[in-house]
Amino acid sequence: MNLSERLNEDMKQMMKSGDKFALSVIRMIRSSVKNVEIDQRRTLSDEEVLDILTREMKQRKDALQEFEKAGREDLADTAKAEIEVIQRYMPQPLTEHELQAIVQETIQEVGASSKSDMGKVMSALMPKVKGRAEGRLVNETVQRLLS
Repeated sequence: MNLSERLNEDMKQMMKSGDKFALSVIRMIRSSVKNVEIDQRRTLSDEEVLDILTREMKQRKDALQEFEKAGREDLADTAKAEIEVIQRYMPQPLTEHELQAIVQETIQEVGASSKSDMGKVMSALMPKVKGRAEGRLVNETVQRLLS
């Protein structure tokens, strides 16, 4: 079952179970996916749906930080709950050890030896870790291993 089908099935489940909050988050995700499908006039692949999920997750995390800075715990709690629902559809995140192994493998593949090769490493690495590690963390790991 692809991600779009899974979202549809889960939406039906939430309707039946009466989980209004999760239902609203899933509808929001489906709406974002549908908007892109309409714009591109085609059905999206799982990878493209994952891009949308990643973008939605990042928006929620950014909002969460802002809410916490402003002392708005009510809004922060809502953002945390939305993040939990979105995480159900994200791939399992890489552990620090797994990420480090993938980074080292990629450094060897591209023949990088210094920080000046960081762009080559990052462009080869990001498709491998897409949706499974934050870009900031990947960047920090690459910098550490290239120095």
